[in-house]
Amino acid sequence: MSRKFFIPGIVFLFLAFVLSFFTSISAPTIHSLDIVRIDTNNADRVIVAPEDAAKSTHLGIWGFCVYDFNDDAHCENVGHGYQYTLTNFDRSSRTTIGASWTRGLAIHPVAAAVTFVAFCLSFSSHLTVLLAASITSFLAAFLTFLAFIIDIVLYAYVHHKVKDVSDIDVDVNTAPGFWLTFVALLFTLFAGCTVCFGRRKVADPSSSYPMMSNPTGFFSRFRKN
Repeated sequence: MSRKFFIPGIVFLFLAFVLSFFTSISAPTIHSLDIVRIDTNNADRVIVAPEDAAKSTHLGIWGFCVYDFNDDAHCENVGHGYQYTLTNFDRSSRTTIGASWTRGLAIHPVAAAVTFVAFCLSFSSHLTVLLAASITSFLAAFLTFLAFIIDIVLYAYVHHKVKDVSDIDVDVNTAPGFWLTFVALLFTLFAGCTVCFGRRKVADPSSSYPMMSNPTGFFSRFRKN
């Protein structure tokens, strides 16, 4: 049977897996693939995180990286569910992002793994396997959606908590890993729909064999039955 109905789904799943995979590695392994970023606007009103004056702080899935004003990165790979404390320059005010707010980020590699399983299943032309591929694609989309919601919650919480520290001038922004997760979510949704559509095409015999029609020309009226 023709594979043209499955090729878009395979491509979408591959792209979603690649994006989810790199996001799952994240900071501190890949410094630029963080989820939330805290940038200092004023060198005289910096944050200290945790010990050095920070020009920028990158919060990833497994830890964080602090960039000083020489653009040197100091990273801490603390693993699943880390906490992050920042203070003002004279250490008179501080706040902590608790481990309970970063622990949920571990769903990113789970979503990547399920996306990879869906990608492998999508190569089959067997109806049962295609059904499993479609279900797994939507499961991957659901897990990626949960990961994206957790990213949004973390961003909102960090944005709120930095206001507890006095005498600092910082911006809290979404980072590349945040948006890669959003794009991966769209790809997995598209993949689930296309794989499901392709399976229906395979299961429907009328899509492969055209209906026979009786001749209706003028001379057909004189043919014997």
